[in-house]
Amino acid sequence: MSSSLRTFVVIPILVVAWELFLRGKSIHFNPWFMPLLAWGYLQYKLVGRYRLSLGGGGPGMKTMPERLVAGGPYAWTRNPMYLGHLVFLAGLALTLHSGLAAAIAMASAVFFHLRVKKDEKRLRERFGEAYTEYCGRVRRWIPGLL
Repeated sequence: MSSSLRTFVVIPILVVAWELFLRGKSIHFNPWFMPLLAWGYLQYKLVGRYRLSLGGGGPGMKTMPERLVAGGPYAWTRNPMYLGHLVFLAGLALTLHSGLAAAIAMASAVFFHLRVKKDEKRLRERFGEAYTEYCGRVRRWIPGLL
């Protein structure tokens, strides 16, 4: 199962089903956090299109990009697509006030961090010094922090 199918379809269905099971027919819903859901999904989708158009390769890392993409959103963070997943999952947890969704978001953060470490190794092998220099300029996750 692809990570996008898991994040944007399967996890929300599971969380809603779990919350309905716990609370009966009502779910605690806070619409103020719904923009995070849209932000996360759109960031994932639009950045993915951007990367494919400039870098080539496949939609994930199974088919590596042919060219290093270091501009646009990739000038701010090395992993804007994965970050979109995490923004969406945080939005899901906050929108539904769900402990399960919060736990899934934290587990996903660990999963994506470990995945990024593998991706970085492969990208360093493919693009060499250009990728090493890029890593020196651009943070892995959040500009100015991580």
